[in-house]
Parts: sequence; structure tokens; C-alpha cells
Amino acid sequence: MANIALVGMPGSGKSTVGRQLARRLGWAFVDADSEIERQLGQSIRSYFEQHGEPRFRDLESGVLGRLLIGESKVIATGGGAILRESNRHALRARAEVVYLRSTPEELMRRLRHDTHRPLLQVGDPMRKLRELYRARDPLYREIARFTIETGRPSVKMLAGMIQMQLELAGVIDADRGAGPADTDPREP
Repeated sequence: MANIALVGMPGSGKSTVGRQLARRLGWAFVDADSEIERQLGQSIRSYFEQHGEPRFRDLESGVLGRLLIGESKVIATGGGAILRESNRHALRARAEVVYLRSTPEELMRRLRHDTHRPLLQVGDPMRKLRELYRARDPLYREIARFTIETGRPSVKMLAGMIQMQLELAGVIDADRGAGPADTDPREP
């Protein structure tokens, strides 16, 4: 069994959907950004401000490489992890990559009050989201085996859509049955 790596823009739902998907599959879930913050002992935003993006991307590459070792994990990557060719190569080689595709307008609705994402702490966050999307969308598409339009489906629906695609492609066994998330009364 391979790993499943979720890629996409900041705010596309990689962590939330990844957690739900991992529960459905009975796999481990790992959030790359949380791992980075745990290792640093500080927020990514603080590290970004103190050391800059190139140093952060070095650290991110090392963490991603470690997370891709082993199998049967759902990994939520950072939005910019695909900027480095070595990361794209590692993701393609060691994971089934799912691109959670969200338009800049959808992302702005979700992130308008977010103060933790360093790249969006600018005067015109909508313009920044459009710039990031133009630069990153082709890279996400380049490495993704599956693309899921996030639109307005619930987290549960998105996880189900991903699971169905993985089953249809033979990545996971369709006979596994429903995972525990399908019966979790806390889920909407």
C-alpha cells in the first residue's frame, strides 16, 4: 500500500479532508506543517519572518522526505511543498497524489480572517491568492494522479470522493468496507 499525499493551495482543505480520509481508511494521518512546527517549537509564520522562505523550504523538504518513508499514511502537504522539483519527484515516486483544487475566490472565502499563513499577510490577499494559484496550479496538476474540485461539498463528501477515486483506480481495496468515519455521529 502506498501513501496518499494531498496537495493544493493554502486553505484547500488538505488537513481537514486528510484527517477524515485517514479515518475512513484506518490509516495514520500526518500534517506536514504541524510536523514542521513541532520540530521548530514555533509557528511557521514566526520562522518565515525570522529566516525567510528559502530556509523554510529547506526545512520543509527534509520533513516531507521523512514523512514519505513507509506506507499507509495520509499526508497533508504544505501549499508550497510542490515548488521544489525534488519534492515533486519524491511525492510522485512515494505517494498517490491527490490535488484538492480550489479557485482563488473559494480560498478567499475560507481564508479571509486567517492570520497564520505568512504568504497571505499582505495588503491585497486576493491578488496574492491569484498569483499563487497561477504559479502553483500547473505544478499541482503535474504531479497529481487525481484532481478533486473542492467547490462546496462537505468534508465528508470530499473524503468519500477521494476514497471512491482511489478504489476505482485500484490504489486501495474497495472491499475494505466503510471506515469508522462513516458512522461517526460528530460528523455533519
